[in-house]
Amino acid sequence: MSTEPGKRLRYAVVGTGARAEMFVRALVLDHPATAELVAFADVNQARMDAHNEWLEELGFDSVPTYLAVDYTTMLEKERVDVVLVTTVDRVHDEYIVAALRSGRDVITEKPMTIDVPRCQRILDAVAETGRNVSVAFNYRYNPLHEKVREVLAAGEIGEIGSVHFEWLLDVRHGADYFRRWHREKANSGGLMVHKASHHFDLVNWWLDAVPEEVYASGRLFFYGETGRRHGYARDYDRAHGSPAAAGDPFALHLASHPRLRALYLDAEAEDGYHRDQNVFAPGVTIEDDMSVLARYSNGATMTYHLTAYAPWEGYRVMVNGSRGRLELEVVESDFVSPYAAGELKGAALHGVQAAIEEGWAKLTVRPFWEQARQVPVSGYTRTGHGGADVRMTGVLFGGHPDPMDRGATARDGALALLTGLAANRSFETGQPVRVADLLTIA
Repeated sequence: MSTEPGKRLRYAVVGTGARAEMFVRALVLDHPATAELVAFADVNQARMDAHNEWLEELGFDSVPTYLAVDYTTMLEKERVDVVLVTTVDRVHDEYIVAALRSGRDVITEKPMTIDVPRCQRILDAVAETGRNVSVAFNYRYNPLHEKVREVLAAGEIGEIGSVHFEWLLDVRHGADYFRRWHREKANSGGLMVHKASHHFDLVNWWLDAVPEEVYASGRLFFYGETGRRHGYARDYDRAHGSPAAAGDPFALHLASHPRLRALYLDAEAEDGYHRDQNVFAPGVTIEDDMSVLARYSNGATMTYHLTAYAPWEGYRVMVNGSRGRLELEVVESDFVSPYAAGELKGAALHGVQAAIEEGWAKLTVRPFWEQARQVPVSGYTRTGHGGADVRMTGVLFGGHPDPMDRGATARDGALALLTGLAANRSFETGQPVRVADLLTIA
């Protein structure tokens, strides 16, 4: 997606939920010299109208809106160069393929899609059209993760033998996947696909290798109907208008969040979507506790665990090599305060509410026969995915240099997806899964 000198690429956003806002703001505020937002498309007019109101609040003109059925009309009428796909995961492929076949490039939120047939459809369209798909794996742009890649590529711990990766979603952030459309595997592919594709992509990138075999075990332990035995469940379907949800730390009160109210509560009449479902209500088909063992093309192995109901949020990565060990520990919040229990991750908190939770990050290299040393990392912040969002949109929209080759292609998106899809298959069969039996990627 290179830009001719002096030319602004014309971007359209399809899918105007909450995640779209980060991309919209980056386009209009940070990169007006190289990028132009020209249209929105969605199944819900109210959501598009909300984004246009926010544009006007920022001092920009509103942009044309198109219902999803008129998506291809929008591409032609608005002379779109690049489509940003931020829809429900299960329909990513529909918009990606239509854009490619109409001669447009695509930037899509992760995961690229949710299953093998959809993934193959995207890869075939890329091959047929020669157009580009970029997957927004923003974790590649986190300064901590860039430094891990630098250290490993420099051979500081030698040949890599194994990786252990533990990711903890706290009971604020983790619960949110069980309130919304992500709770149904048919929509999201489950957390092995929707959330962990971030992490599996990082391991592929760090190791410069591809997954070959995956064995996994996962279950729904805490949320959904199975979790009612833990004593947290209250009887309501969705929080809004439900007296039983009052004071429930697992309830999201949309009316208290102006932006969420505009995007979801005020938009319900059009599509019936409830953003604030009870996390212990029936209908959850995804797992919340998952373990993975993977083998890679360079012989290294990875053990991975994702917990979606932890008391604190963050992750630990340990890489064992022939000359030593690398350790990364990131604490994003050391506990969930009672003030923040009903908030969303990243929601604006003030005063004592903002100060009460703490976080930190530490990157350590432990060579053989030497004392451990802390690796300094500049540019890391506790907002915007560690500073990654701004760095990523600078490359995607602003043409900023990318010497670390952080951009993720459709092939990268497929490889990250395949680890999760193989894990899902292993959940079902109880057997190891050869990735090549799912999909062959050159």
